[in-house]
Amino acid sequence: MQDDRHKQAAPLLEWRGAFTNDELNALHAEGFGHRLLQDDWVTQVERYSLGWVCLRLAGRLIGFVNVAWDGGVHAFLLDTVIAEPMRRKGLATLLVEEAIKQAKATGCEWLHVDFDPHLRSFYFDACGFRPTDAGVIQLRG
Repeated sequence: MQDDRHKQAAPLLEWRGAFTNDELNALHAEGFGHRLLQDDWVTQVERYSLGWVCLRLAGRLIGFVNVAWDGGVHAFLLDTVIAEPMRRKGLATLLVEEAIKQAKATGCEWLHVDFDPHLRSFYFDACGFRPTDAGVIQLRG
C-alpha cells in the first residue's frame, strides 16, 4: 500500500472559476503590495470580463488572472497574481497559458498585456508575447 500523506496536491486551474471577494482582495493586496480593499471582484468580472482563471492549491486561491475584452476580437490580461510563497514555480505561466487558450477558443484574435519593466522576460520569454508600440495616458494620479 502506497503512503499518500507526503504527496503534494496538484494545483487546480479553472476558467471562470468560483471565488469570493474576500479571498481575491486578500490575494490582490498580497500580490501587489497594497492595503486590503473591499472591491466587488465577482460583479466586476462577471459584468466586464471575457473570463478569468483561478488557481487553487488544496482549496486555497493562490493565483488569478482576469481576461477583459472589448466584446469583439481584442482581449486584455489584467491582474496576473500569484501568492508570494508560490512564486517562481511556473504557476503564473500556467495561468497565462490557460488565459491564452480560453481567449483563443472564444474567437479573440488579439491578447494584449501591459506590465512593469521587471516583468518583461516573464511575458516575452515565458509566455510568448511580443513587443509592440503602444501608448498610455494616466488619467488619475
